[in-house]
This record gives sequence, structure tokens and C-alpha cells, in this order.
Amino acid sequence: MITEALKDTSTNIDAIRTEVDRVFAAQSANRLAVATSDAKTRIKKLKSILKWIETNRQKIYDALYADFQKPFPETDLTEIYYVTTEIKHAIHNLKDWMRTKPVSPTLAYLTTRAELRYEPKGNVLIIAPWNFPFNLTIGPLISAIAAGNVVCVKPSEYTPNTTALIRDMLAELFAENEVAVFEGAVETSQALLAKPFHHIFFTGSPSVGKIIMKAAAEHLSTVTLELGGKSPVIVDESANISDAAAKVAWGKWTNNGQTCIAPDYLMVHEKKYDEFMGQLKSHIEKFYGATEEDRRNSPDYGRVASVRHHARMKEMLDESVNKGANVFIGGKMDADSRYLSPTVLTEVPQDAPVMTEEIFGPLLPVMKIKSVDEAIDHINAGEKPLAMYVFAGKSKTIKKSLDHTSAGTTCVNDCLVQYLHPNLPFGGVNNSGHGSSHGYFGFKAFSHERAVLRHNALAPMKLMYPPYTNFVKRIIGLVTKYF
Repeated sequence: MITEALKDTSTNIDAIRTEVDRVFAAQSANRLAVATSDAKTRIKKLKSILKWIETNRQKIYDALYADFQKPFPETDLTEIYYVTTEIKHAIHNLKDWMRTKPVSPTLAYLTTRAELRYEPKGNVLIIAPWNFPFNLTIGPLISAIAAGNVVCVKPSEYTPNTTALIRDMLAELFAENEVAVFEGAVETSQALLAKPFHHIFFTGSPSVGKIIMKAAAEHLSTVTLELGGKSPVIVDESANISDAAAKVAWGKWTNNGQTCIAPDYLMVHEKKYDEFMGQLKSHIEKFYGATEEDRRNSPDYGRVASVRHHARMKEMLDESVNKGANVFIGGKMDADSRYLSPTVLTEVPQDAPVMTEEIFGPLLPVMKIKSVDEAIDHINAGEKPLAMYVFAGKSKTIKKSLDHTSAGTTCVNDCLVQYLHPNLPFGGVNNSGHGSSHGYFGFKAFSHERAVLRHNALAPMKLMYPPYTNFVKRIIGLVTKYF
């Protein structure tokens, strides 16, 4: 059985804490048994998750549609495909990941044998966001299980249908002393963060990431933080403009713009600006409909996830327009259905909210640039982003953009797809995150690399033990000089 984490008692703090204490103690007692499991046992668990997903695909579709009208094909691509790929990748590689790795000796250590052992961190906590509620909950869980941990999972309260689906799914597959799901809001998160987890994996905003780090510091817990920021797009004059516009439109309005690596603002070379804007408008109409009515009724365009977030989007748009931004296309909204059309803004002042805050929605500001150097300066004036996109045909321009900026991930001549590559690490830097995940890097995030050195009685180091006679001093001198 798995705990439902007192989903109807969010105001009963003592009851929440009692439940968290009970489950944490049960998992702690079971931690060693899970940690010492072999690859075959862990692979069996991963296969059970994969089979559940394949059998219950319609339930996943229905839950995500109920939460924010996510189109089924988009659910396949952005929620299910990533998770099933991650599972298959782990199944195929886990034995190798778990294998003790020999370490080559240096000259001074020729008489030793050294190795790296991968140990599970132990009790781990996964706090997931609402924007990709299935993907960003189950994805980290796969890595945690592959690494041999016991896991507490806290999905988002803003996607209740998907959270309930995850609760039922994991209740069916795992005992609560191995994987436990906790529903609830801030009170539940606070109760969980008060426990001495060995590792915390959090996906969300930089502001909440700081709270997570502070809580983790109380127990010296390690953390993986997948945050966000303002992910820039550079469109150089050497770019294929039609291709760039299509990929930006897809990357921006997939999941209604509620993606931590979605293009947050565009910098388009002034020589290609008019052509790009025409192509961008054309691709929006091609993807979602030629008229506002068509876009509102499109089965391929989702909704803002919550009333609260819709209100934030409206406030951000209204204030940006009041400061002088021009609505190039879109700007239409309906609070009751949480609809906000694909919206492109031009002539946006630098102090407008869409230029100072992470947008995390279907608003896209576009600015003209005279050169790539101008774009680089703009990027470097802000916090390091989680993602950066460069559209260019000249390798010199691409190299310059990479050499003179810093970002968690970068994609050249495409959007979002770097996230789906199973052999690439995914993570931010500084304000956009800490640590990385996916594939082997996810396995490492939930593992401790334990250094082991083996020696015998014939140890050269013994020649340098006290007392420090002239002979010993000469030996030490030779070692420090030549070894």
C-alpha cells in the first residue's frame, strides 16, 4: 500500500507530519535492502513501470487533458515518449552503470588498485512541478530506482488529475516502504523538507529552489535543482529563416509555453526581422489556425494550467502593453477556460515584465539586434539561463555564441530537443539550476561515487614514515620532484 498523504487534511499540520514521520521511518528501515539489490531486481521494477504506462496510456491522456487540455499527440511526445525512452535506456545500460569501475594508477600508485563504486544515496525526495506533471515526476523516479534508493514523491497540487493518476500507478507497483506518494500543498512540502533526506531532487522556479537549498542545508542533504530563467533565442542573419520560425513556434507554444526551456525571448537580426516575423505568424496560423476563433477551438493548442497562472499571464501582458509593447499577434484570453492565444510582442521596453521575469506561458517578446555581439551582451547582462538557442548558418557565429555565453543547455538550429537526448545531461547553472539528470547523469545524481583504494604490505609509502632521517628526506624529495 502507498500513502495518499492526507490529501484532504492540508490544514492538519500535525497529522501531515505524523504521516511523513511514519513513512520516512518505514523507508529508512528498508533502505539497506533496496540499496543492496542487484541490477536484475532494479530492471524488473523499471519494466513494471514501462508495462503500466503501455497498458494505461489512455488514463495518462485523460488526466493531462483534464488538467490543462493537453492534446493527446503532445502528451505522447512530451510526457510519455521521454519517460519510456528513459526507462528503456536505463534497462539497456544499468548493469554497466552499476559495475565497479577500475581507476588507472599514476606512477606513485603503481602498487595499488583503485576503483569507483556506485552506491545509492539512500532516502531521496522528489518534488515535481505542474507543467509536465507526468514526465517530471516519473523521469527522476526512474533514475532514483535505477540507483537503488527508497523514494518519497511529491507531485504538484496544481495538476490534481495527473497527481491522482501517479498516486494510483505507484500504489499498484510499489510498497510504501520503497516508493511513497505524498499529495498536498505547501504544508506537505514543508513536512517532507524537515526530514533528513540524503538527496532532494526539485524541479521548479529559482525562488523556490533557494528555499529547497536552505532546507537541505539543515541536514547537509545533496540537491539536484532543475530551475529555469529566461531562455534566449538568437536568430542570426545567416540562419534559414523559415526553418527557424517553424522551430521557434513549435518550441514556444508546445505545452502552451509552460516549459522551463521554452524560448523566452527572441533576438532577431535587423536584416532578417521582417522576414522572420512574417514566417513566425505564418507558422502560428499553420499550427493552430488562421483566425483567433480557429486557434481557440484548435484541438492541438492547450490551456494555461491554473486560474492563478492565467491571472499572472494577464497581468504580465497588460503591464507590458501599458509600458509600450505592441501585440503583433494574439493577446486574446478567456479566464473561464484558461485560454490565452499564441501571443507575440514587439517594441518591448526592457523594463516590461516579459523582459524582466521568466514568462512560462504563451507570450513571446521579440527584439531586433544589429549583431550577434549585441545578443551576447544582452544574455551576459542577465542570469545564466537553463537553455539557449542559436539559429545560424555560419559556424563562426555559432562558435562565438557558445564561447562567449554560459547556459545549462544549448541547442543549435532547433528548440527543446536537447532535453530528449538520453546521452546528454540536462541541468542548469547557477540561477538556472544545480546538478544534472537524464540517463547515466540521472543515475549519478542519485548515487554516491565511492572511492576505494586497495593496497598490501609492500607499500612504498612506508619508506617515508618517521623518523625523518636524511635518507627519508631524500626519498620524499625525489617523490615530490619526479612523481
